[in-house]
Amino acid sequence: MDALLGPDWLLLMVFAWAVAILGGLVKGVVGFAMPMVVISGLSTVMPPDVALAGLILPTLVSNVWQALRQGVRAALGSLAKYRVFLLSGMAVLLVSAQVVRVIPEAVMLLLIGVPVMIYAGFALAGRPLRLPPHPGRRVEAGIGAVAGFFGGISGVWGPPTVAMLTALDTEKTEQMRVQGVIYGMGAVLLTGAHTASGVLNRATLPLSLSLILPALFGLWIGFMLQDRIDQRLFRRLTLAVLVIAGLNLVRRGIMSF
Repeated sequence: MDALLGPDWLLLMVFAWAVAILGGLVKGVVGFAMPMVVISGLSTVMPPDVALAGLILPTLVSNVWQALRQGVRAALGSLAKYRVFLLSGMAVLLVSAQVVRVIPEAVMLLLIGVPVMIYAGFALAGRPLRLPPHPGRRVEAGIGAVAGFFGGISGVWGPPTVAMLTALDTEKTEQMRVQGVIYGMGAVLLTGAHTASGVLNRATLPLSLSLILPALFGLWIGFMLQDRIDQRLFRRLTLAVLVIAGLNLVRRGIMSF
């Protein structure tokens, strides 16, 4: 760690563990936003590529736990239920990833952040967008395509996914499980991609491994809190985190100009 983080590595690691706990806690309560919390926190004290490497394994393990919390059968059921969304999202993700260099980063971030922020803001103000319980394959495929498009060009497909699940008024346990399944599949791809890219390497692997337990500890606390809140409060907390996520994306977009 000394070679990676310098002489103050122990102090930096204590800070990193605290950030991982916070990220896990938020994820445990609402099901998403751990990457946003962890990458934002770690990037304040270490290079962005090192921060990204640190995030990879905690993200993978926490999503597996979230997806399988009610068992393999329940996870497979959610996978089957949202298969149109997933297949559409993955297909578009593969295509949009090829045009990532064409779209300016600032435009990309604003395209994601502004709609998410507006959607969540209106919902919190009592004017939510609601979809019927069975919106049809075209609507589901369309939302999956939007999520996949942004996922391919930016790695950010959480907010569109959560917006869809919230608009469908998905029950909180199922929403948590579906998010775990979707993000878990993405985390597997992320791990493979950044192992190949060299971001996750011999130097950064110990950092990523060391953040797994703190992240899982925070996730465990978040799960306990999430089990004790009702559907209405869960929805409002989810929308509040979506607003924060949208604001963060807009901030990054503006700063990228």
